[in-house]
Amino acid sequence: MATYLYRIGKLAYRRKGIVLATWLTILVLAGVGAATLSGPTANSFSIPGTPAQAALDLQSERFGSAEDPLNAVSAQYVFAAPEGESLDTPAYTAAIDATIAEIDKIDEVNPSVKPGGEKPLANPVAGNESIVEQYNEKATEAGTAPDVAAANAAALSPLSPNGNIGIIDVPISGDLADVTDELRTELGDAAAPARDAGLTVAIGGTVAQDGSPPGGTSELVGLAVAAVVLLIMFGSAVAAGLPLITAIVGIGISSLTITTASGFASLTSFTPILAVMIGLAVAIDYSLFILARYRHELSLTDDREEAVGRAVGTAGSAVVFAGATVIIALVALRVVGIPFLSQMGYAAGLAVLIAVLIALTFLPAMLGLFKGKAFAGKIKFVNTTDPEDPNAPPTNGLRWARALVKRPAVGLIAGVVLLAVIAGPVTGLSLALPSTATADPSTPARQAYDLIEDGFGPGRNGPLLVIADATGLADDDREAGFGRLVDSIYEEDDVTNAQIIAVNEAGDTAQILVTPASTPNSDTTKDLVANLRAAEPGFAETDGVTYGVTGQTALELDVSERLQDALVPYLAVVVGLAFLLLMLVFRSILVPLTATLGFLLSVLATFGATVFIFQEGGLGLISNPQPIVSFMPIFLIGVVFGLAMDYQVFLVSRMREEFVHGAPAKEAVVNGFKYGARVVTSAAVIMMSVFAAFMAEPDSFIKSIGFALAAAVFFDAFIVRMVIIPSVMALLGDKAWWLPKWIDRILPDVDIEGAKLQKAAPKGEPDADPAQPATV
Repeated sequence: MATYLYRIGKLAYRRKGIVLATWLTILVLAGVGAATLSGPTANSFSIPGTPAQAALDLQSERFGSAEDPLNAVSAQYVFAAPEGESLDTPAYTAAIDATIAEIDKIDEVNPSVKPGGEKPLANPVAGNESIVEQYNEKATEAGTAPDVAAANAAALSPLSPNGNIGIIDVPISGDLADVTDELRTELGDAAAPARDAGLTVAIGGTVAQDGSPPGGTSELVGLAVAAVVLLIMFGSAVAAGLPLITAIVGIGISSLTITTASGFASLTSFTPILAVMIGLAVAIDYSLFILARYRHELSLTDDREEAVGRAVGTAGSAVVFAGATVIIALVALRVVGIPFLSQMGYAAGLAVLIAVLIALTFLPAMLGLFKGKAFAGKIKFVNTTDPEDPNAPPTNGLRWARALVKRPAVGLIAGVVLLAVIAGPVTGLSLALPSTATADPSTPARQAYDLIEDGFGPGRNGPLLVIADATGLADDDREAGFGRLVDSIYEEDDVTNAQIIAVNEAGDTAQILVTPASTPNSDTTKDLVANLRAAEPGFAETDGVTYGVTGQTALELDVSERLQDALVPYLAVVVGLAFLLLMLVFRSILVPLTATLGFLLSVLATFGATVFIFQEGGLGLISNPQPIVSFMPIFLIGVVFGLAMDYQVFLVSRMREEFVHGAPAKEAVVNGFKYGARVVTSAAVIMMSVFAAFMAEPDSFIKSIGFALAAAVFFDAFIVRMVIIPSVMALLGDKAWWLPKWIDRILPDVDIEGAKLQKAAPKGEPDADPAQPATV
């Protein structure tokens, strides 16, 4: 591998004009595509094959149509009268009527609810009176007890029991992807008459979701911090700018390409920002690794083209391996079988792939463009001594490595105990999809949610829908079968109301609305869904009616459960892959084993810290603690795996290089750490800064994953790779590099550290063809 990359680096250096023009052309084309072919993003979290989806499919089959509650387009107006007053006050009723008239003028509002439609919009006060009248008539005809009829009417009433809060549901034509900021503005402006009358109006529903992708400021903050770190690393303004330029070009291409793809596929709003977050961090780091090696090679030869070739052949080989591990882990998200998660993996994998290609070609071309000015703009007060210079004074990395090797057991125990303590809160991990219930309290959608909870009870925000199938019963027995099912549902804890709201024309299928007593994300509601499903086989056997549980709450619970169930298998795949790849690179059994165990420690500590801060509200850093977003842990595993292998390769490969060249095992650990510590430290600080900058985003998911990724980098780079791994290597000694001979024979030699390129030429003279290296 090193030989081919060596040639690519030299070619890019020589043909800098063609290489730079090619990449800039790709950037322009991606921009044109994003401007002309892109589409809006949405938040679609459905997963085919879940129990809730199966029930929804049955509803669609038997009733002709059934909207997916997670993705249906609607606006929900929630009106609240001042404390102590009621919406049935004439002035308030007139104001709400005026608001309805404004809503009717909006083109995107579904024609069925406009004047003359099948179900025109109604004032909550009038709507409540109509529902109560209907249920009283039904009670008289069917002999239903008055209190049952009143409870059923209240469960569907758009007006709260005290008359203070009212709801109007407004269906919108089209898909979520068609919702624009202009439509949101029109819907908001329509509430002006009610607000002017003194009513509080909050607008919820799916249209309240902001479809515009977050980001912008966060990337700039990350770049600014990266610039400072690079200035300290190289002591040169030009050298510090080169990785930033390559990162900007790379992330520009990948983000614009993903934006273009949104016109051909329905992407979630999280997809582009996650790709930018990961792509930006690795793009800077990969260029940093190669540029640092280039500076070292310049101390061995005056031939800049040769130095570029050697830098790309050595550090570039590690970049290819590190990037490949990240890409594999991200693309492997496909095996989980969750469409939106696969999209995130593909998009982030694309960003990493472009970052690797940019580092291997665009950066050498830039070095060819700057030539002797690559390290110009020196900063006098910054120490830029190459740690690989034998005449350089002892570095902090060297001192730290010597301390660890002197007492390796102390470093090992301290590192493991620290991470274990931080991982403690992971036992309380709770997962949920991002929804109105988890939104920031300052958002209109969450305010609407809270008003409904205050006025109607917590279960009104997350009703369940039971689809009952009585095709196994005779026609005359079906109605009684549905009634027995309603009675059975009432026997479950946490049910405030259960009633039949629709029966299909054939009379063999019914929709039963179940209102829980608890909030949608509560454990009690989750238990209710589980209990209803667990009781289905027995009820079907005794009463001949089968059923499924669906609705927004059930769908969200199923998605979260599927993600949680996939966590361990995916972790096993990633860990297994890590072991095999590291065994190929280091030709050792114990080094991959310790690396993967260290990876597990850093992942668990990251989960623990994230749960403590974002779920439990630890340290008071988060004003709105909520369950962790369901797909964050599995996505985090894929990303952290790749980053952990980055640091493992760049640090431990130098230790192996020293050991192979005859250094004793402990001395190899010290020297390898000395050579790699500065670069790995700089790379880790840059990654942490880029990820941490996204904590400033208002979106709770972006905020939590920014924190989690920054914490993961800190735990893995500074505790696992710089404390635990050197300590373990020192304790193992020569045994660390043991590999059974039969495995050694079958493993290919990938030459990831460029052993064929290690023989340096005298200064001012280019090396011989690396394909025919001189013997050491």
